[in-house]
Amino acid sequence: MELAHASFSQQPLLKRLNLADWLYALLVLAAAGYSYALYNHYMDVYEQAILAGSALGLIGLGWFWKPWRWFFPLAGCISLLAIQVYQHELARGQTAFLLKYMLSSQSSIMWMCTLFFLAAFAYWCGLLTRSDTLNRMGSGLTWAAAVMGLAGLFTRWYESYLISPDIGHIPVSNLYEVFVLFTLITALMYLYYEAKYAARQMGGFVLLVICASVGFILWYTFDRQAHEIQPLIPALQSWWMKIHVPANFVGYGAFAIAAMLGVAELLALKGWLRDKLPPAEVLDEVMYKAIAVGFLFFTIATILGAMWAADAWGGYWSWDPKETWALIVWLNYAAWLHIRLVKGWRGAPLAWWAVGGLLVTSFAFLGVNMFLAGLHSYGGL
Repeated sequence: MELAHASFSQQPLLKRLNLADWLYALLVLAAAGYSYALYNHYMDVYEQAILAGSALGLIGLGWFWKPWRWFFPLAGCISLLAIQVYQHELARGQTAFLLKYMLSSQSSIMWMCTLFFLAAFAYWCGLLTRSDTLNRMGSGLTWAAAVMGLAGLFTRWYESYLISPDIGHIPVSNLYEVFVLFTLITALMYLYYEAKYAARQMGGFVLLVICASVGFILWYTFDRQAHEIQPLIPALQSWWMKIHVPANFVGYGAFAIAAMLGVAELLALKGWLRDKLPPAEVLDEVMYKAIAVGFLFFTIATILGAMWAADAWGGYWSWDPKETWALIVWLNYAAWLHIRLVKGWRGAPLAWWAVGGLLVTSFAFLGVNMFLAGLHSYGGL
């Protein structure tokens, strides 16, 4: 059966660029240049390299995936509005109406949580009623949630510097922050595949794992007050964190998408929701693409983690529980890809494997922090 790809152009990238693409590139370069002019005296050569690499990466992403051209600037503008309203006073977060109810990092993230729940409801209603309108509403709400989530992370970054320049740090340092990052990355990756394969019916399943993460964020916020910004512990005061953690969570997000699509494929193969879900072949292909991308980024993150360990602890590998389980995750998906590409497996066995892979990944992500002590114990609950 033909895969339901959307009309993605097959022309070389540079030939597809138009005026809007070049204007977007100039906007990113201007923002990077302005940031460098303001803060270069605080940055070492590695952080300057990260800034340059991030600018090029953002340009490339915007050229490759057109929605990114409006998504990233919109989130940035919302965060810049919050920064303007703060007027360099963190206390205004509790007194200024816009900050208290919409634009502070915590308000933005709470809006993100609400919008993700609404998106999941719209997607499931659209799936069960086969309503394209409701599915489009689910997509729109997911985009809106992602915008608020990214804006919230940007604003939280600024808020950490308002507390003290010594406390300021990129917001990927604890479980609260990385769960927000996980929901954001998972949603964006899903939205890309949704458009590429013209299959909004996948949204209800992917949003389930996102909503589970949102539930954790809400519990962690109200029960543990984890949204409060804390100083970095010495082990995390490194530029390695800025590249290792995001790469890791691209992998986690991709593996989560693959697992939920594995569930959908198993239902489709059993004939449940057969007339409502995309064909099993489409689900199988998207699951494979997600695992391939996730494996690439997880491999990069593991290499970066080893280099960070050598810089911080004097050795590339110490068989710390987190490192050991990262290796188990890597081997699991390496075997999955080998079986598919070399042995040609398809269908239910690999779908079940993808679902089981999420359990392995979840233990590496959370279970190690909860039950096993080691050098990464700063990530505990």
